[in-house]
Amino acid sequence: MPRKNDTGARTGTHRTRTTDRRRLLRREVPGTIGLLADPGDFAAMRDYRSFTFDDHQDYLRHVDGLLRSLAAQGIHTTVALFDPEEYAEFCGETGLDPDTAETRARFTAELAGSGALLPYSGQPIDELVPLLVDEAVRQATWEYATGLLAEVGHCADCGEDIGHSSFDRATDALKALVAGAGPGHHHFVCSIPTEAQQLVAVLHADTTDDPAAPPRIESRAGLDFVTVLAAGLALGGPGGLVVRTTHEGRRDRVHGWRLDRGRLTALSAAAVFNAYCTDADTGDPVAPESGVEYCPGYEVDAPGPHH
Repeated sequence: MPRKNDTGARTGTHRTRTTDRRRLLRREVPGTIGLLADPGDFAAMRDYRSFTFDDHQDYLRHVDGLLRSLAAQGIHTTVALFDPEEYAEFCGETGLDPDTAETRARFTAELAGSGALLPYSGQPIDELVPLLVDEAVRQATWEYATGLLAEVGHCADCGEDIGHSSFDRATDALKALVAGAGPGHHHFVCSIPTEAQQLVAVLHADTTDDPAAPPRIESRAGLDFVTVLAAGLALGGPGGLVVRTTHEGRRDRVHGWRLDRGRLTALSAAAVFNAYCTDADTGDPVAPESGVEYCPGYEVDAPGPHH
């Protein structure tokens, strides 16, 4: 028969193995943290007695420490923007008590499936916050532009879905934009004013001197850019697009286009210069940059078929 102390040793070994396995399994369970990035949002949450933080900077320091601790344990964590107004709506729809940590955790879990998320990769909190805000703006812009394309309707002449055809045209236009820019690093900005907000999409693309090599474009950014451009084409209103190309050993080049009645129309070199050297807020002239060549746009978009 085993002695009593042998049985205890075996039991202890079994518990240790169980604990170790659970720790290993915990690393495969991702987590999400809802972050109050804005001081105003943080102040709104202080109305709940169960939310015990009273200083935004102190709160951010604790979030930073928690993220670092989870990363040290090998746990993958994403960060979501916590919006108090959306939280209040969530509590009203679900009937949950908003003044509990459990309800906040459940709302954060909902964000993991639908909100703007940013994977934590060790960034300091002062770098993480603006990145998260940018991601939230990017997603909101894409969602709004997608909604516009879905609602624009069908062509009165041919019956074609204008949103779908505009998306196809925008996809082809982006290919022509990148091809026409030549080798180098390209920074595209597309701006579309709408009734509700100004839609802005930014895209970076890299092409080599080898014409057979495909351009390097991040797929998510490419989708956002095409969607915003498509919304501008579909709406048929004003808008603009510029690309700045940087290539080692050459001057930077800037090309520009304007949206005119559902088509991208190339600007002259003088118009590109005027647009780039004018303050968008005040209209005052801005000194041109040295080492920059202001160039005309090139043909990227055929006339739209819809009226």
